[in-house]
Amino acid sequence: MNISDYLKSWPLYVLPHHFLSRIVFKLTRIRSPLVPKAIRRFVSVFKVNLEEAVNPDPESYATFNEFFTRPLKPELRPIAEGETVFSSPVDGAISQFGKIEDGRIFQAKGHDYSAVELLGGDSERAAPFMKGQFMTIYLSPRDYHRIHMPVTGQLREQVYIPGRLFSVAGHTARTVPRLFARNERVVAMFDTEYGKMALVLVGAINVAAIETVWDGLITPPNGKGIVEKQYDGDTYEKGAEMGRFNMGSTVVMLMENPLAWESDCTADRAVQLGRKLATLASVNQ
Repeated sequence: MNISDYLKSWPLYVLPHHFLSRIVFKLTRIRSPLVPKAIRRFVSVFKVNLEEAVNPDPESYATFNEFFTRPLKPELRPIAEGETVFSSPVDGAISQFGKIEDGRIFQAKGHDYSAVELLGGDSERAAPFMKGQFMTIYLSPRDYHRIHMPVTGQLREQVYIPGRLFSVAGHTARTVPRLFARNERVVAMFDTEYGKMALVLVGAINVAAIETVWDGLITPPNGKGIVEKQYDGDTYEKGAEMGRFNMGSTVVMLMENPLAWESDCTADRAVQLGRKLATLASVNQ
């Protein structure tokens, strides 16, 4: 047991998560002459490579949120080619990955959680993933915060699930039980040529908003009940943007069918958008 991790995590049980996140939401949308100075300070503290941005000049951003959701130069994040290539949907660090064992997803040593709970308590929605594969990727404050498709898919459902807003940093993943199934999140369900896929955008403290490209701003306001929306199967190509966070957070990916992970995929390894993570197996295999 790491006492330091528990000491860092304990205050999160008593902090007013949503109240603090609403304040951050408002602050990051203020237009002020101080915005460029705040951006420069953030870049310095978190070692952000602003040269990768389409607009590398801090003066070009009217609000801090515009900076935080900045687009990158596309040539710097080429999408790995190949129909069976499963590519990284984000810049971040691999938290955990592997097989889903009888519907349980590994979080950290001594901690796992239910795929049913993660996907909103609907056992039918979770059924395809009971023996599937998963990967969890953590996005730090310095990372690019748009989420892209790891494989081409047809959108079938979006589910908003209310919850807490614990930090999703490493120390909380190691100490807070069922972390990703407790936090507020948005689930996007897709059909692919390789089976069902779920992309779960997990909120966190100071994550002021979650958006999808098809539904716009989903949080805030923070709801008190699950909201389900059905879709007709619009196709989103591999590499296409599907959503964004307005502060750092986590993406959990679930796949119905087997994945052959790349040999250099390891926990805590940094990954970039578009990098090959695995080879997909056909539904018919």
